[in-house]
Amino acid sequence: MFPQLSSLVIEEVTDQGWAVRVHARTSATAVACPDCGELAERVHAYHRRRLADLPAGGRGVVIDLRVRRLRCPSAACPRRTFREQVPGLTSRWARRTWQLTGLIGDLAVVLAGRGGAAVLARLGTRISRSTVLRVLMARPTSTESVPAVISVDDFALRRGRRYATLIIDAVTHRRIDVLPDRQAATLAAWLREHPQVQVVCRDGSASYAEAIRDGAPQAVQVSDRWHLWANLAKAVEKTVAAHSGCWHHGPTPDRPIDERTRERHAAVHTLLEQGVGLLECARRLGWALNTVKRYARATTAEQLQRPPRYREALVDAFRDHLRRRRADDPQVPVTRLLAEIREQGYTGSANLLVRYLNQGRAEAERTPPAPRRLVSWLMTRSENLPEHHRSHLQDLLAACPHLTVLARRVGEFAGLLTERRGEDLDAWMTTVDTDDLPALHGFVHGLRMDETAVVAGLTLPYSNGPTEGANTKVKLLKRQMYGRAGFALLRQRILLT
Repeated sequence: MFPQLSSLVIEEVTDQGWAVRVHARTSATAVACPDCGELAERVHAYHRRRLADLPAGGRGVVIDLRVRRLRCPSAACPRRTFREQVPGLTSRWARRTWQLTGLIGDLAVVLAGRGGAAVLARLGTRISRSTVLRVLMARPTSTESVPAVISVDDFALRRGRRYATLIIDAVTHRRIDVLPDRQAATLAAWLREHPQVQVVCRDGSASYAEAIRDGAPQAVQVSDRWHLWANLAKAVEKTVAAHSGCWHHGPTPDRPIDERTRERHAAVHTLLEQGVGLLECARRLGWALNTVKRYARATTAEQLQRPPRYREALVDAFRDHLRRRRADDPQVPVTRLLAEIREQGYTGSANLLVRYLNQGRAEAERTPPAPRRLVSWLMTRSENLPEHHRSHLQDLLAACPHLTVLARRVGEFAGLLTERRGEDLDAWMTTVDTDDLPALHGFVHGLRMDETAVVAGLTLPYSNGPTEGANTKVKLLKRQMYGRAGFALLRQRILLT
């Protein structure tokens, strides 16, 4: 029942109801002096220690232990007497065994103070939440050396206000350190203290790029492939929305947001024609500078108008019937159509049918996809798409030459990314510069500003993905500690997770 007490002599075990009390003593063997290492056997005195141990059967275990105070035989040793310790069981001044302290620390890492105390109470160990946190904070973090390949990323301590930096081993995913902010100077100082770092994986953060150049100029910066693909998806979405007039067949109703877009586009271009700068336009109109830039880059307001996104409706199942009847008789009354589809099982209202027809959703042979759905088709391997989506995508690409070129460029970049052909990136960017795809030109401009790290990201096997997974686990720890703890406790739990 008590394998951890195998080195002791157990004299008696008593049942006290709320706990099990074990009376034990140490064996009469020589013990090395903690200062000089000489073996001591002469007993100076005996002492009683009361230690809490791992619970058994839902009840606490208390060890009533008799230990010896031994006299050191060396005359030169400054320690004349010392109290013996049981290896793997006791430590100086402790009132708990190593095993129970380890259990408390493990629960504190996962459940923090209140949760850990509650679980221990169910097991039979009564302990306060403050003691649980003290045990957690006393646990040493990893003493392993900093590896040559690391990964850095930021996470929010308070979204939009305070952020911290997480550093992990890019190969083993071991947590290395947590910095209290995401300033370039903080990370640069940390890198100077660890000159063995040779490769640093990061996202597109300019602050981290500056910190690595300053603190570890010898290190290779690796841009994360997932962020490269995500940035390409944003550029693809802008292109798809700008050419919605080509692929989004069927009438599009004029919405209030479309009228507002035309008014804003006209206001920006009117000021630009008068020689007003972008920053002055933002000040006069009361808009953000990036908003003014977005309207200034668009030659027409239609390039900024996104096609409507419709949810699934009860009328969708009867769309083919409605389209066929309206093609045969354009003047057929809506009441007649309503009666016909109700005979076929339609359970919706007449207003829903009227809105469906006025929006033109029954006119096209196929329901046009939402812009983001089309982007997902373009960013997916064609062999992984269902047959009906693949054929629909081919029809949409055939209707718009710009989307045809866009799909080709996306496929080429996917080849660079999956086949680790970073040396071909420059040729791909040169080709994109000759295409009439302004959104993709912005993506290429961003690649050129960080080209060395991007080429390394498309060549080396390392990525920032493990750090993103670690950040997801940090969110769980933050929610457990919401409003009750500070950075020191959060850092300790992250490093011990």
